Amino acid sequence: MSTFLPKADEITRNWYVIDAAGKPLGRVASEAAVLLRGKHKPIFTPNVDCGDFVIIINTDKAVLTGDKLNKKLYQHHTGYIGNLKEVKYGT
Repeated sequence: MSTFLPKADEITRNWYVIDAAGKPLGRVASEAAVLLRGKHKPIFTPNVDCGDFVIIINTDKAVLTGDKLNKKLYQHHTGYIGNLKEVKYGT
């Protein structure tokens, strides 16, 4: 059985608009990831870029469930020693 590899001219890319108002942040992110990767298409191949274009609107109205707004931290490192920056999701 041979593996199907889609050609560049066979791939059709669509535009999707996702409204994040009132939806949990993780659900919106996973839905966008599926569309960007192209896993919803029957011609999906992991080594070929066959994903679609995604626009997410109303991201400021996305909700965090539970007490994540106060307890969860966004962490990034600047690359210098001792410069781990932490910001709460609420800010």
